[in-house]
Amino acid sequence: MKHKETEAIHRGEGADPSAAPLTTPIYETSTFLFESTAELESFQAGTSTKYLYSRYGNPTVRAVEQKIAALEGADAAMLLSSGMAAVSTALFGLLKAGDELVCSAAIYGGTLQVIRGYLEKFGVHARFAPIEEFQTPTRLISEKTRLVWFESPINPTLRCIDIAGVAAACKARGVTSAIDNTFASPLNQSPLTLGIDLIMHSATKYINGHSDVTAGALVGSTAMIKSLQPARKLIGGMIDPAAAFAVGRGIKTIGVRIARHNQNAMAVAQYLETHPKVSAVFYPGLASHPDHAVAKKQMTGGFGGMVTFEAKDGFAGASRFFDRMQVFKRAASLGGVDSLASLPVLTSQWGFSDAQLKDAGVTRGMVRLSVGIEHIDDLIADLQQALNG
Repeated sequence: MKHKETEAIHRGEGADPSAAPLTTPIYETSTFLFESTAELESFQAGTSTKYLYSRYGNPTVRAVEQKIAALEGADAAMLLSSGMAAVSTALFGLLKAGDELVCSAAIYGGTLQVIRGYLEKFGVHARFAPIEEFQTPTRLISEKTRLVWFESPINPTLRCIDIAGVAAACKARGVTSAIDNTFASPLNQSPLTLGIDLIMHSATKYINGHSDVTAGALVGSTAMIKSLQPARKLIGGMIDPAAAFAVGRGIKTIGVRIARHNQNAMAVAQYLETHPKVSAVFYPGLASHPDHAVAKKQMTGGFGGMVTFEAKDGFAGASRFFDRMQVFKRAASLGGVDSLASLPVLTSQWGFSDAQLKDAGVTRGMVRLSVGIEHIDDLIADLQQALNG
């Protein structure tokens, strides 16, 4: 009989071999056991499927990675602790000093800050191109270009870039192409089938869908994801198993959620287009959208749950609307079942200069709506009272 202190630590631990759980358990453990020196040597040689340490890999995380890969029709996926962890892991894993990164000028603010604040400091040359230049992508690429990074639809203007065109131009020059597919979700857009090499998601958004966890994902070929594993391991962006479990649970309802997001957002966009206090509506599903034809060509099932509009009275009008909302909640995120609204100049484009705002196509009167899955009548009524007030 061992002492009580020892039994308290060792008794009742480990997986139960007689249990066959319907859902993948949460393997909330930092480290994993090995039976012998030979097993550990096999792991280090890359010939074992065992786990060593949860920063390197975890069974709960792995199960969710398989779901995400399946959603994108990919060979492999990598789950991380946030969308920015995914962005950083990809950029630091793919680039080195002297490389050139070509990036859309209209890009998420956090991505811009990583590039400007860190990558350029470490010797990576970044060139930001307006969306018009992405219409002729072969001209974007120079001899030093190693990576082209862009979004489509773009935050918050919802402009769309011809994904297949960018991918083809990159492949012809041996350049890696990467897209932030967060706004479209894997159900509305499949960039790998259009030739893209790497997909990034803020899985906090539509993939999880419930605004209760932060997560990021990278998706691509087995070789691509394997090449980024060292960056995730050493930068430390591995997601916690409990958070991964929440992401996996959210994924199970993504089909019905996205269908409702698409339906509600289209109705919201059509309503806003008729309102006298709205000067412009940005939604790829509208015929008035400048990239409607591009969106129709590459998006499937719908055009997403994001709608942006511009108040006629500029920032003052946007602020009045923002302060009057009741069903829509004032919050910076997106992609959850709850309808949210944000002012881009106070959130995703906060701190941008006037020139940067112009390059991103953002005005101070813009309101970005993440249209949730509530009843559409309640959403329209809330928009009506907030605008009319």
